[in-house]
Amino acid sequence: MTSRVIAVFFLLGLALSPGGPAGAVQPDEMLADPVLEARAREISAGIRCLVCQNESIDSSNADLAHDLRVLIRERLVAGDSDQDVRDFLVARYGDFVLLDPPVKPRTWILWFGPPAVLLLGAAGILVYFRRRALSAPRPSESLSAAERRRVDELLAEGDGSETRN
Repeated sequence: MTSRVIAVFFLLGLALSPGGPAGAVQPDEMLADPVLEARAREISAGIRCLVCQNESIDSSNADLAHDLRVLIRERLVAGDSDQDVRDFLVARYGDFVLLDPPVKPRTWILWFGPPAVLLLGAAGILVYFRRRALSAPRPSESLSAAERRRVDELLAEGDGSETRN
């Protein structure tokens, strides 16, 4: 029964998922030259939407993403190289505009910040549990001599009164 339920959910998820990339490029944005259009699409696929921040401008419907797509195409038509267009956008918006920012001192926080926070959290948890284990009283230290004798008596009584099946 569970395999059928899993299969139904899998097929439902497959049916509801989009069939291909959800491009937001409008027909009026596209260039007539297919080579320039391909270059524009390649550049815009690597540029972050500054509104959405988790997708490229190529797949974003935000107004700023539209403006950036148009700007990229205008610069390509004007004769800029792909790197010139990227450099222009980085000069205007910073390295954050790139979906894959370069590793340099100014972007170290983008690259190494999340792993550092994760490692610090793991180290904090490890230190907490080690201190907790060291400060916990040991069972042999917590019983007095009289309490230990009583436990031994109870254990001895329990061994003799059990019946086996």
